[in-house]
Amino acid sequence: MKQNVLLAVLLLLGTSLFAQEVKRDWDTGKAKEEASKLWEAIDARPVPDWFGKAKFGIFIHWGPYSVPAWSPSGTYTEWYQKWWYSHSIFGNNNPQSDAIPNFQKNKYGEESSYYDFGKMLKAELYDPTEWADLFKRSGAKYIILTSKHHDGYTLWPNKQAQNGRFFPWNAGETGAKRDLIAPYMKAMREAGLKAGLYYSLYEWYHPWYQMRSDDFVTKHYHPQFKDLVSKYSPDLIYADGEWDMEDSYWRSGELLTWLFNESECGKDVVINDRWFKGSRFNHGGYYTTEYDAHFDDFDKPFEEIRGMGLSFGYNRDEDIEDYNTAQTLILMLCDIVCQGGNLCLNVGPSADGKIPVIMQERLLQIGEWLDLNGEAIYETTVWKKPFQWSKGNREFDFKAGKAYADGDYILKQTVKPIDGKAVKQMFFTKKGNDLYVILPVWNKKAFKIKDVKLGSGAKINLLGVDQKVKMVQRGKDVVVTLPQYDPSWNINDIAYVLKITNCQ
Repeated sequence: MKQNVLLAVLLLLGTSLFAQEVKRDWDTGKAKEEASKLWEAIDARPVPDWFGKAKFGIFIHWGPYSVPAWSPSGTYTEWYQKWWYSHSIFGNNNPQSDAIPNFQKNKYGEESSYYDFGKMLKAELYDPTEWADLFKRSGAKYIILTSKHHDGYTLWPNKQAQNGRFFPWNAGETGAKRDLIAPYMKAMREAGLKAGLYYSLYEWYHPWYQMRSDDFVTKHYHPQFKDLVSKYSPDLIYADGEWDMEDSYWRSGELLTWLFNESECGKDVVINDRWFKGSRFNHGGYYTTEYDAHFDDFDKPFEEIRGMGLSFGYNRDEDIEDYNTAQTLILMLCDIVCQGGNLCLNVGPSADGKIPVIMQERLLQIGEWLDLNGEAIYETTVWKKPFQWSKGNREFDFKAGKAYADGDYILKQTVKPIDGKAVKQMFFTKKGNDLYVILPVWNKKAFKIKDVKLGSGAKINLLGVDQKVKMVQRGKDVVVTLPQYDPSWNINDIAYVLKITNCQ
């Protein structure tokens, strides 16, 4: 153990002493120009249609950080190694900078190493078929599993994981001692779900990356990525950890050219926008937001990722009040979909491979709502406006004093309004000539849907209820009167969906 710690210290010292001596022939105008040309072709590639139609996905963060499974509530547990080694932290709730080092010392001892957690990730209760059944019942259409996070540990047997480290750092040789990705891919596809993989470009404490050595790209990142794709042919690749370096270093443009032209999944694979410094919302495939509450008018499909609590990795410091309710998550899904995006909701399995019961419950609650109202979500497009506002101030700052927007932002815009602020009275989605109107609250009195023109023979119905709904055109608006509410209806009270056929 002491030898491993000493080696790590020497490597880090070497980083600071010799980093300036690394040859940086990649950091030239010519290299940047070549990268720019590649990205013109990559950016012109349309996002495969299935992604925009799916609307709801599941993220899975699982790795060595799932062993301690702790960080102060309001922070990311999957950043445990970074928080520990750097004595720094960021997040909501004003976390203390030494929280992780102190926890590690008290729980595991002064001579412990983060790399011990790889050996402790046994995955003894891992059953991807159970995962797939749960995800199917949740109504999700695609799944994304972390194949490698920023700590560099791979969930599949991979020889590049050891390059530059001198010790095994993959699930095939350490911890579970088996491939954890292959059975995941098989189970998801047998369940009819799209199977995606998350992959981090950078690694916090890899010696080659610390030195910004070209070896990290040519002998580690590129061959490792190709090994992952060649073995599993994922339906989606979620890149991350790109933000430090430009593409003249990463050469992700070269790698994606290989992906699209030479790999088996190149024709249909979906990619995101996290491939080099400055690429988010500018280059690649679909755009990625994270713990946000404001979504711009993007020119490509987008996806909001967030946990059920706040952490992506399982966090034992999160209590019941830290978890979003089913109502919050469903209204959030409606809010994002009506603006043209997808919600990718995270689950964090424990080290043994079990998905915590509270996360299972939330997924099943979402699935129950989608079973009844899914036609207003799946395969829909944006209408001429995403929602209808009440009177009041529409300016919100949900990140004031925080690193992340809490999930209750949507409650404050709908069912738990702030004094003086406007609320979103209804969400709109569209499919052909059919307009879906999603109501966060039941209206006992007649109400207006503004700026709607009914076509000939237009009809209206409340999904899941065989009762007459009254509708009449009055000028530019449609006035709707719901039937008297009956508690015996087979309906989900979280949000109600009206379907209006043949409208403009």
